[in-house]
Amino acid sequence: MDLEKRKESKKLGFKRFLNSIKYSLDGLKYAYRNEQSLIIHGVGTIIIIILGLIFQIRFIEWAILIIASVVVMAIELLNTAIEATVDLVTDKFHPLAKIAKDCGSAAGGVSGIMLAIIAIFIFIPYIWKLF
Repeated sequence: MDLEKRKESKKLGFKRFLNSIKYSLDGLKYAYRNEQSLIIHGVGTIIIIILGLIFQIRFIEWAILIIASVVVMAIELLNTAIEATVDLVTDKFHPLAKIAKDCGSAAGGVSGIMLAIIAIFIFIPYIWKLF
């Protein structure tokens, strides 16, 4: 496709905006139906919200937990995209494909562990007060 045709297909407009929302929702649906780690992070986020409501955490604590949760979800979605792209390019084992998939998975794991540590730091004082 030449540059002029690409510019034409990228015209801004309300229909394009609505399509971008639809495509985003399609991506979320696919990821939640096919990626176990995204479901685990989703359940963890629900637990964090429930604990936040129970303990009536402060605004700044909510902000930190929401930002960290969104970062984890975004990284998991990017990992899903990396895995799909690698699978599209090759169905054979290749060391570079393994590195791409493993590093994407590691990014999700590291961010999930960091979210867990943040949640522990925030909730431990509230739980400690119960005893």
